[in-house]
Amino acid sequence: MTWFAIVAASAVCFGLKLAGHLVPEHWLAQPRVARTAALVTVALLSALVAVQALTTGREVVVDARLPALAVAAVALVLRAPFVVVVVLAALTAAGLRALGMP
Repeated sequence: MTWFAIVAASAVCFGLKLAGHLVPEHWLAQPRVARTAALVTVALLSALVAVQALTTGREVVVDARLPALAVAAVALVLRAPFVVVVVLAALTAAGLRALGMP
């Protein structure tokens, strides 16, 4: 049953990818479609960040990842280079964990 589910999910993903390639070019050039695609991308990325920063298993937790995410957000607002953002977030999380925050 598991393999059937994996094959079915793979077929659905392949079908969606194929459908994306078959969409006429002039449909994708419309401003509303482009704006919607950009917003969906941002929403998906935001959801992934929230899940990774605020959950462990099935529990919502507040640990050193949340302040590290806040530091990264501030660094991004200040237009810091991506490497600097990552290093600042990592140092924040490591420092808070060294101080005893889970």
